[in-house]
Amino acid sequence: MLILNIETATTNCSVSLSKGGETVVLKEDYDKNYSHAERLHIYIEDLLKEAQITSEHLDAIAVSKGPGSYTGLRIGVSAAKGLCFALDKPLISVSTLEALAHQVTCDNGVIISMLDARRMEVYSAIFDADYNQVRDTQAQILDENSFEDYLEKGSVYFIGNGVEKAKTLIKHPNAVFIDDKLPSANEMSHLAYNKYKISDIEDVAYFEPYYLKDFVALKPKSV
Repeated sequence: MLILNIETATTNCSVSLSKGGETVVLKEDYDKNYSHAERLHIYIEDLLKEAQITSEHLDAIAVSKGPGSYTGLRIGVSAAKGLCFALDKPLISVSTLEALAHQVTCDNGVIISMLDARRMEVYSAIFDADYNQVRDTQAQILDENSFEDYLEKGSVYFIGNGVEKAKTLIKHPNAVFIDDKLPSANEMSHLAYNKYKISDIEDVAYFEPYYLKDFVALKPKSV
């Protein structure tokens, strides 16, 4: 069971090949700048060469569905849908914040995946230690009282590129900030495989990324 996983929701251009839910090849740059348009298809080609397979050997294509960067998500989803159409393979979508949460291992407490949005805003979702989502995905403005109910009950692990904002405001002793982590196609492997096993697939023609908020084009600064 071979699945190609594509993650482009943040600046990390990341692709993986999984077999039976386990990552066997991973290509990513973890760059601070967006490079998806230049690198994504090159990474996919390199990944297939390293695995010594062709795209026809793939059983499905999985893509990180968001929330995240509008442009990044569109590039990833467009690439995934193009492959699905060309190869006649099913499309699987994986929650970006859920996959990010799987980078944290803890015995108790909660995990808060958060991605940077504009100003002091983040996209966040909350998961328990077994990765069950306990609060839905939200766009929210951070302040010093954010997530106070969870912090009063025990350890709270913050992960994602929204952590830098959170650290400046949240000073509770139960807050654990995990720095320099971005969503990766590595954690998509078993999540996509679990969806494939139960035929939880998308309609390729109509699937759209989960932006959470409408895209707003900023006006260029006057010179």
